[in-house]
This record gives sequence, structure tokens and C-alpha cells, in this order.
Amino acid sequence: MSTIDLIEAAADHLSGHVRRTPLLTSPFLDQIAGRRVLVKPECLQHTGSFKFRGAWSAISALDDAARKRGVIAYSSGNHAQGVAHAATLHGTRSVIVMPSDAPRLKIENTRALGAEVVLYDRASESREDIGEALAAERGLTLIRPYDEPQVIAGQGTVGLELAQQARDLGVETADVLVCCGGGGLTAGVALALDRHASGLRARPCEPEGFDDVKRSLAAGCIQANAATAGNICDAILTPQPGEITFPILNRLCGPGLAVSEAEALQAMAQAFLRLKIVLEPGGAVSLAAALFRKDEIAGDAVIVVASGGNVDPQVFAKALEFLT
Repeated sequence: MSTIDLIEAAADHLSGHVRRTPLLTSPFLDQIAGRRVLVKPECLQHTGSFKFRGAWSAISALDDAARKRGVIAYSSGNHAQGVAHAATLHGTRSVIVMPSDAPRLKIENTRALGAEVVLYDRASESREDIGEALAAERGLTLIRPYDEPQVIAGQGTVGLELAQQARDLGVETADVLVCCGGGGLTAGVALALDRHASGLRARPCEPEGFDDVKRSLAAGCIQANAATAGNICDAILTPQPGEITFPILNRLCGPGLAVSEAEALQAMAQAFLRLKIVLEPGGAVSLAAALFRKDEIAGDAVIVVASGGNVDPQVFAKALEFLT
């Protein structure tokens, strides 16, 4: 099947198991952005991020024997929690490889959702090597966080929902800003929009200094980040775009957008104040781009995929300081 066929099949598998998140609006955000802003809050999804979609899609697609043996994933937190919860709901075991400097909340939640957590030092160890070694040793199926067709398919259901919701609101032409790490969500959304809402264009959003996708799109080939740590947007810090995701992004997406840490924190504060939702920094970069990169966006409306809300209280308190 083509990837869009996988997305539509994933929507059937997720039906009854995933939350259909709404589109939220606020006249105060419209005023800041200078246009209509529609926010799809995937922070309201199971486990606090869109990652549950891809995890459920991937695990539900396994045959019975593979599902019985269990799954393994590597993640800084959101994919970890999505896989852990989806595995538990499927009655299978999960092992999650997580960086030791991941937010404590994400590590604790992953354990609480039923996973065995294996910590590593992301400055000196390779999560890919650890994950592949454990998968071979224990007979587990590796579910990659973005470079995996079934994961992309699950994330693409965000785009299917969004296409219908925008149509219902009479929005036919707009940029769709998506928080982007390795590109699974952005690629899935772009594929869904290409088939079902051709007037909506996906655009990846990243933190400054970790804008590998933006630079890759500009260059027409994959560019890597110099570092994979050292920014509060931990959820979307990846070495480079995926081998599977980048060709999709390069074919279907508009130019990337990058925002500062301070702008991500301000977006978190505005989301809380105006929409009454909690975002993590990596889940707020799309809203930050809508609010603070207005000159790089065209049209009367912009759609924002706010991808996650798993934030430590200390970081959230720092964001709220922008309201004082």
C-alpha cells in the first residue's frame, strides 16, 4: 500500500482508541499573529502527545507472534509514553531506551504506563545501537520514533482530522505549522493534506540551533545538527531528518520555521492563558512560529499542531513568568 493508504488504514485501527482533538481559537492569539489562528491541541491526546497515534498504529499492525514477544523503542519521552501505553493496552510488554537527562516526569510516566526503562547517556552512547542490541537479544520488535511507515501512518491521522475540521470551518487555504523532530508527524500530516486538503500546506517548526529540517529543505538534501542536546525543546531534538521522512517533507512541505527558546516559552504561556491548555516547549514551537514569525507566513489563517504537553512543573513555571 502507498503511505496515504496506510494512513487511512491506521485511522480505522485507531477508531475508538484515539481522541479526536478539536481546533481551538482565541481572538487574543489572532491579534498577536495578525491573522486567524486555529490550534489543534494534541497535548490532549492519550499520554499527552500525538505519539500515541503512531504507537497504536505500529503495535496493532504486528502479527500475534511478534506482539506476544513484545516491543522496544527509543525516545526522550513522548514516543516512550505512547509505546508504553499502547503496548500495555494490547497486553504486551515494552522496553523503552531513554536518555538519562530526559525530563523526570517523562521517565516516571513511562515506567508507570508499564514499560521497563533503560537509561543511557546521549552524549556518549547511541540509542540506536542500544535499542537494536536489546531487540536482537530479547526478540523484541523495534518501533522507531519517526522513520517507520506504520508510525508515520498513525501520526498522519492528525492530518486527516485536520483536513475535515478546516473544511467544516471554511478554511481552504492556509499554512499548517507542525512541531518537527525527525519528521514523522510532519510527513504524515503532509501526506494526508496532499490527498484531502490540497490548499493546506504543512510547514515544519523547530528550535533555533536545532533546525536540521529547515536547513535540509533549503539545501534539498539531509543536513545534520551539530548537537542533539542543550535546548529546552527536548521532545524534538533529533540528529537529522529521517531517511523515510525527508523525501516526503522535501516533496510536500513549505519552508521550515525556527524559533528561540524564549519564544517557545512565551507561546506556552499564551496557550495556557488564552486556550487553557498546557504545552511543553517542543510542543509549542509551532504556536511560537505562528505568533512570532508572522512575516514568514502568508494568508488570512494559520493552523497550528500543538504536539505535546508533557512538561516538568519547573519548566512550566518558567514559561508562566512571561505573564508577569
